[in-house]
Amino acid sequence: MLRYILKRLLFLIPVLVIMSFLIFGMIDLIPGDPAQMILGTHVTEETLAKAREEMGLNDPFFVRYGRFLADIFRLDLGESLMSRRSVWEMLGTKLPATLELSFFAMIFAVVVGLLAGVIAAWKQNTIMDYFSSLIALIGISMPIYWLGFMLILFFGVKLNILPTSGRMPAEINPDVLKTNFYLFESLFTGKWKIFWACVKHMVLPAVALGTIPMAIIARMTRSSLLEVLKQDYMRTARAKGLKFFDIFIHAIKNAAIPIVTVFGMQFGRFMGGAVLTESVFAWPGMGKWLLDGINTRDFPVVTGGALTVAFLFVFVNLLTDLTYTLLDPRIKY
Repeated sequence: MLRYILKRLLFLIPVLVIMSFLIFGMIDLIPGDPAQMILGTHVTEETLAKAREEMGLNDPFFVRYGRFLADIFRLDLGESLMSRRSVWEMLGTKLPATLELSFFAMIFAVVVGLLAGVIAAWKQNTIMDYFSSLIALIGISMPIYWLGFMLILFFGVKLNILPTSGRMPAEINPDVLKTNFYLFESLFTGKWKIFWACVKHMVLPAVALGTIPMAIIARMTRSSLLEVLKQDYMRTARAKGLKFFDIFIHAIKNAAIPIVTVFGMQFGRFMGGAVLTESVFAWPGMGKWLLDGINTRDFPVVTGGALTVAFLFVFVNLLTDLTYTLLDPRIKY
């Protein structure tokens, strides 16, 4: 097991190098001039030329990429071209917001998706099965941004029961918290007023972000359970007189591996969907931060943020693979 983990961790290096090359190359193709965006339109050509030279924009592509790659291996992501702040410092404020949002969207997707899938399989070919399948189909087909706007319109405007933007109310000073994990810190330190305020702000974006993964998990749970229930050992269990509920619990354990696989793959959807979700709900996380960086051609921000997302995605898939051994002892690495 330890050898497998070390090999997978070493595999991160070529993956991140390839990702860095693709990200750097795609950003380089984006139209626009970072020096022009920083200095504005009312500058002379001499000033622009000097700024491009100082920023290294006149160097060949592979020279700039080599310099960027060397900085990555030194764990130096540079500083934002627009704000002149360290990318690491900005990640420290943006990443916790996205991780909290993704975590609660994941809880929503797993709990509701598993419940819908189990009910659909348990009550196969009944009205409950058809209803669960219909909800899953609608969830997969629904664009995140449209769902976000509908949630804002209904719960924020019509009913006026949930906030529609930000992480906490404006009257609460975030400086009372020591970290940027507002919800987790307020929960563990007993700051209940801040905690419930954060929960209210979390509900709508978490539901919008988790709806598509929820629908996918529900469909996979149903199909995986139905496949297991058809196996010979399930028929043997029924022949021995076991209650249907006990058989069903046993079937869930055997159907868990493909469900966990889908769950691990959906993490990438959480991080990708965060760009749209955070933009719709003005959530101050990595998604909105990356989108702003792309719009301003802020190379260090986009490359640093995208590499962080790539690392998290590979790491979560490693944890998913290791979970297999807990679910099925027959699997060995």
